[in-house]
Amino acid sequence: MFTNPREVCYQCYRPQSSCMCKHIVPLQTQTKFIILMHPKEFKRTKNGTGHFTHLSLKNSEIFIGINFSEDEKINHILNQPNTLCYVLYPSDTSINLTQETLNHQGKNIVIFLIDSTWPCSRAMLKASPNINTLPKISFTSTKRSAFTFKEQPQAYCLSTMESTLCLLEELNRHQIENLESQDLEKFLTPFHQMVKYQLNYS
Repeated sequence: MFTNPREVCYQCYRPQSSCMCKHIVPLQTQTKFIILMHPKEFKRTKNGTGHFTHLSLKNSEIFIGINFSEDEKINHILNQPNTLCYVLYPSDTSINLTQETLNHQGKNIVIFLIDSTWPCSRAMLKASPNINTLPKISFTSTKRSAFTFKEQPQAYCLSTMESTLCLLEELNRHQIENLESQDLEKFLTPFHQMVKYQLNYS
């Protein structure tokens, strides 16, 4: 069957000729993930991993924008009484999950993931005090990004999907999640296939 390369898959937002949906096996997590995607990332349909992350997590939502301070849906999530919200962002005061766990006291956990470059991420936090004031979490990783055709600002910088896997591994280790190891091993398959495709056609 002939596929028009200009046609777009409305699930992963990649061209139909390089759709990666067949490689995605969604995970069911106890933790809810909210992906805040910068508009520039939304336009990067060939390289963006935010959509892959969303499609790979059943318990996730995605929001596109810069200023989320007045977003009714997000503020509704933030104001739920039985919910603890965090944002994945390294800082001097962040909770390093490699060294300590989250004392969630039986409450539901919501983690906000920022899908953007580092400069744009800082701008998004500055524009969204409701997100910026959340407790920040991080992890320590020695992994190198497989995003080999995209220059990273630092060697330790990971893509959104790679960072999410590291986060899931830490949540699993702390028994906040109970995910099978083979499912975690498959999590990055669409990302690796996308990188392979891009390298073959670059």
